[in-house]
This record gives sequence, structure tokens and C-alpha cells, in this order.
Amino acid sequence: MSDTTSSVRKPRGRFGRTLLSLVITALVGFVYFYVSLPALNFHTGDFYSFLGLLCVVYLICVFLLSGAPHDNVIRTPKEKLREWLRFVKSRCLPVGILFAAVVLVAVVGQIISLPIFRAAAYRDLLTVQTGDFSTDVAQISFNEIPTLDRKSAEFLGDRQMGTLSDMVSQFEYSNDSTQINYQGRPVRVAPIAYADLVKWFTNRGGGLPAYVVVDMVTQEATVVRLQEGIKYSFSEPLNRNILRHLRFQYPTMMFATPEFEIDEAGHPWWIAPRVVRTIGLFGGTDIQGAVLVDAVTGESQYYEQVPTWVDTLYVPELIMQQYDYHGTLVHGFLNSIFGQRDVTKTTDGYNYIAMNDDVYVYTGVTSANADQSNLGFLLCNMRTKETHFYTAPGATEAAARASAEGVVQDLGYISTFPLLLNIAGEPTYFIPLLDATNLVKSYAMVNVAQYQLVATGSTVSSCEQAYIKMLSDKGITTPEELPQTQASGRVADIRTAVLDGNTYYFLRLEGESVFYSLSAAQNREVVTLNVGDQVTIDHAVPAEGSESAILDGYTLTIVKRALSPVVTEPVHISELQDSADT
Repeated sequence: MSDTTSSVRKPRGRFGRTLLSLVITALVGFVYFYVSLPALNFHTGDFYSFLGLLCVVYLICVFLLSGAPHDNVIRTPKEKLREWLRFVKSRCLPVGILFAAVVLVAVVGQIISLPIFRAAAYRDLLTVQTGDFSTDVAQISFNEIPTLDRKSAEFLGDRQMGTLSDMVSQFEYSNDSTQINYQGRPVRVAPIAYADLVKWFTNRGGGLPAYVVVDMVTQEATVVRLQEGIKYSFSEPLNRNILRHLRFQYPTMMFATPEFEIDEAGHPWWIAPRVVRTIGLFGGTDIQGAVLVDAVTGESQYYEQVPTWVDTLYVPELIMQQYDYHGTLVHGFLNSIFGQRDVTKTTDGYNYIAMNDDVYVYTGVTSANADQSNLGFLLCNMRTKETHFYTAPGATEAAARASAEGVVQDLGYISTFPLLLNIAGEPTYFIPLLDATNLVKSYAMVNVAQYQLVATGSTVSSCEQAYIKMLSDKGITTPEELPQTQASGRVADIRTAVLDGNTYYFLRLEGESVFYSLSAAQNREVVTLNVGDQVTIDHAVPAEGSESAILDGYTLTIVKRALSPVVTEPVHISELQDSADT
């Protein structure tokens, strides 16, 4: 037995020990790569960490399998270190050199990428143009103004999942939404997710059967069912995990976090922006195109110029970081620390605004001292990175929120991050106000230049009208500068139609080509209206460039009756539309 034991414990050959060390290193490396998914790219620190780990694992394996140099001689720590280094040199010198080189390149790469050495390059990461607010930022129609922030939208999306009895036990809302323009409206879209690992195992064959759309204007959440489920998502734990799927297809590309979007046909996609480093080895993070992954089939393609339906390529955090470099390094690195002449930076927080079928990120710009006043603000196209700065001295977003909350402090409403609007040519913070359940209960408009001017209303329209009146009363705007919220004149034509069981009256005033629609249930006086009557109609502001011949009105005031009543006949809505078009 002693001979057998001795033969088993006999040291292996050097080649066998080296081969076993390589196999163990490869196994550890595969597990680490599968879990951590580092890009095999010299411009990311994760790659150097991966190489360093492989070197360390190999050195440990060689050390353990070969046995440390030892005998019965008592050595000092210095002598032990010398013996160990001699052992490493004789057994794994190339790997030791590689490890030292990895550490050296990583350290030197970090140093040469610092802004202190490349201030001009960092400053020029973002090209900022100066814009004219009243010209560039048109007055947005009410059906384009988002009335929710991300938190409220995701609360509504999560609550909508509870209405689906056949899904609620298997799936849950992912709380990973993206704001996009979908069919001309600002919405947030998010995939659903498997409720747990067991639910994934039992449902993975069909994938995720739906996604959630939250209309940011109407505050309606809708679960959209798919004919074929989403197979690739963050909810997948194995190869169909979207990050793992991307890494295996594009092992050398660096990616920002993929964003979930839908195209104009409602098909789900993952948009994975490609990250590049443009300064030194690790500095100057920027985006260069994106990989679009079909969330159902997993098919992917890289686009240097992404399709126009894609809304989110540059995330707000990256834009704000690049502007902070642009604003702080305007006169070099030393000036950003000492003196700080002309130094500016972005404020804390951002919001989104939809214009020209694109999504723009908005954030304020303040001085280096970060006081309670803004110098202006940025609007950046999240697809093209086209960025404009608008001079608009006034309150910061935080100060505007506090001012709005002060008006409704008795109700306990909490403000969301403001959205910047052009109201009567004035930069204006639009702030939805939430109750304790994260539901929008009221709206506030705060003048940027004079943040003590605050108007509130239970609807966007009433809030805007109160705000416009306040601007006029304070002499900030003149009547001709105000957008039309009232129409007065003699009734030239009356049409009626029954829509969804409700009777609507459509009025056209003398000298105008549009019809104003009024519900008989909400405006009972309209039933007695005759052609020739003098009236005043409070109505919604039409969208910029709208070709619609019918405007939705709200209230009617009969100023003066005509001498002789004129009876009109009901018409079908299609006939009304034909008449309006004519």
C-alpha cells in the first residue's frame, strides 16, 4: 500500500502540470467571460481586468501544482521572496511579463487619458450651437406635451399589469422604460419580464408575450400583445440575455446599456449604442452608431447611421458629462480649478421634450458656483447629438419646483422635474404635480425669468390660460403676442352630429374656415344657438402648422342673439368633414 500511495503522489511532469494549469485557467476565464461579458477591446478597462485575472489564475495554478520551493532551511522574508521570484522566473516568466505589461499599460493608459493632459480634446467632445428660443422652440400643441415623469409612467405601467389575469402570475412589469415618439406621440415603452426563474423556465419557449406603452399625454397605459413573443431581453438568464447575445455576436464592440424601442409598426427592438473612446486609451467616451437587435428573432445589424425611427442613441448622462467638459474646460484645465472664468456646468436632472418627430433631452446650465439661478439651458437631439444652448437667465429647476409646490402646499402635491416650454414666446417651466399615489392631479407653469410667477390648473389648457393672463397682467407680454385661446364673432354656420352617443355642435364663425366642436352635454346653451348670434368660444390652441379644419372647443358664451333664428339640419360626420375640407 505504501508503494501504491507513493506512486500516486509522485509529482507530474512539467508538461502535464503546465497543461493542467492552462486548462484550469481557460475554464475560469470562460466562466468569468460568460458572467461579466467584458469586451475584447484595448479601450476598456474590463479587458485588462480580464487579462490580469487569467494571468493570476495561471500563476496560482502553477504555484500550487508544482509546489512552492521549500526545504528545512529557515529563511528571512526577504530570502523567501527571492526564492519565490526565482521559482516564478523558471516556471512562468512569459505570463509574469504579460501580467506586468497589462498593469503597466492600464496605468499609463489611465494617466494619458486624463483631462489635465487633454483639456482641448475633452472640451471639443460636444459641439454646442447658440440658438434663439422663440424661433427654434415652437409652441407645442397640448397633444404633444408629456404630463408624466418616468416614475409616474412606470407606476401606471405596473398598475396596468394587474388587469391581465392570464399574465399577472407569470410576468411582471420590467420598470425599464424608454421615452420615444411613437406615431407622432410621446410615449414610454417597456417590455414585461418573467416573474421569477421558475416562471422563466416554464414560459421561455414562447418568450415574453407583450410590452407596455404609456401615453405621456393622456396618461393611458396599454399592454400590447404580440403574435410572437420577445425571446431576447434582460429577463433571460442564459444565452438569450440581450447583453450576452450582443457580446457573443460582437465580442470586440463596447456597448452602452441597450434601450427597448418599437418601430412605427409596433415591432419590438433593442437599440445598443456602440461606445468608442476618442481620447487616449480610456478617455473621451462617445457613441458611434448602434446595433439594432430584433427582440423576437435575435437578428442584429450594426448601423453607423441609425434609422430615423430610432429615438434614443445618446443617453442624457453622456450628454451632460460632455457638456460639463465643454463648459468647465473652456479656458483650459487650470482655469477649471483656479479662477473659473466663464466656467459653466449642467444642473442636476433632466427631462425630455418631443419636437419634429425626435426626442430632445433638456437640462439647465448654471455657473461654476451652482447657485440658485440658471444662465440658460441645453436642448440635445438624442439621436443625432445636435445640441443648442439658449440664453435664458432665471431660476433653476429646483427653485421652480419649490415655487410650484409652495402654491399647492395645502394639498401636499409633489412636483416632477420641469419640462421647458415656449408659452407666448417666454421660456416656461411646465411642472406636473403628483399626489401621494404618484398620480397627476394638477399642473403648474413657472416663468423662468421670474419664478415667482406661478399659475396652476387642473388641466393643461386651464393652466396655460391662467398663465397667459398672468403674463399679460404683469406686462411681460402684449395681447398680440399671446396665442389665441378665445374666438369671438358671429356664427356663420352650424352643423350637428351624434358621436359615441353624444351630440356635438360644430360652429364656424364669420371670416373663419375652421369649425369649433362643442359637446351639448357640457355646453347646454349651444342647443339654442342660431346663425347670426354673437358668441365667444374658449378653445384649445391648435398645433403649429395643423391642417385640421375642426378644433375642439371647451365653453361657449352667447354675447348677443340674432334677430331671426335659423334652424339647421343634422348631418353625418363624414359630410361634415367633406364640408370642412372644402
